[in-house]
Amino acid sequence: MNKKVAIIISPNYKDYAKKYLAECVNSIRKQDYNGEIKIFITDNESAEESFNFVKNLALEAEIIRNKNNDGFAKGNNDAMKIALTKGFDYVALFNMDTVLESDCIRKMVEVAENEKEIGAVQARLMLYKENLTPASPYKGEGTINSLGNVTHFLGFGYASQYGEEYVKSNDDKNICYPSGAAVLFKREALEKVGLFDEEFWMYNEDQDLGWRLWLAGYKCVLAPEAVVFHKYEFSRSIKKYYWMDRNRIIAILKNYRLATLILIFPAFFIMEIGLIFFAARGGWFKEKIDVYKYFLSLKNWRYILEARERTQKLRRVKDKDIIKLFSGRIWYQEIGDSRLRIANVVFGAYWKIVKFLICW
Repeated sequence: MNKKVAIIISPNYKDYAKKYLAECVNSIRKQDYNGEIKIFITDNESAEESFNFVKNLALEAEIIRNKNNDGFAKGNNDAMKIALTKGFDYVALFNMDTVLESDCIRKMVEVAENEKEIGAVQARLMLYKENLTPASPYKGEGTINSLGNVTHFLGFGYASQYGEEYVKSNDDKNICYPSGAAVLFKREALEKVGLFDEEFWMYNEDQDLGWRLWLAGYKCVLAPEAVVFHKYEFSRSIKKYYWMDRNRIIAILKNYRLATLILIFPAFFIMEIGLIFFAARGGWFKEKIDVYKYFLSLKNWRYILEARERTQKLRRVKDKDIIKLFSGRIWYQEIGDSRLRIANVVFGAYWKIVKFLICW
């Protein structure tokens, strides 16, 4: 197997490299893949000390240094553009807080080579063993972080089977979209649909890219035998809610057909009322108002309409086929409560009706 693979480690910011990079890079060095592998790292406005740490730790890596913190999407794009220019056949993205099994890259490439239509392959993301302390609700080392990510029909994205015990399966399966924490993209697929949308800055950019791949006729699949351990920690940052809420709305505005947007609007409206109360109780009401302010800007609507036009031109697949992978259920284990369970029943029933009606 002589396909060239560019491995892009998620952008360094502040002290991320000192906390995570060594183990990640060492696991890449141990890969048994017999083709060419090259590491790329973008440095997003870190201190001089942190930049020098990255440079000295990963001597074999090509480092792209940004003077500003341009976000997760642009940081990865900067590296991906260089990798594509240099003729790499595959571009693989891994979070800096991940550790790869030694056959991970080989297994991901093998799955990608199975079908011409496969555009993206996600590794099986498992929780890193140090996350599994006695105080943790999870048991054992076989606990799932993500078996592919799921899109709720109102744009929320979440990890499939997060926190569950893994049951062995050798079957590759279609997934709604791959997690940006451990994914391999085919060169031709990225050249067709484009890279991350930098307007997203961070969160949901992988959801949007996966959606575009499906629209263009590519598949996103899971490679269950390619294993990556993720030192995942749920962030309760208030600012996170702004990006997640704003970006999931941008994603549905860009990618659905207009008729689908009209059908889901009643549920969207009711959800917004609920989110206002949730934001007020959760301490991020200001961020929710900032989301609405974003959509009151004519400049932002120009971007959304132009991005929508570009995305819809990619379309080779109908909404009715793509939404088979979507869900009417939201599942964030860290914030799950009785109100979320009730909402899931109501919106799940609504989604069943809408899915039946969508024939375009």
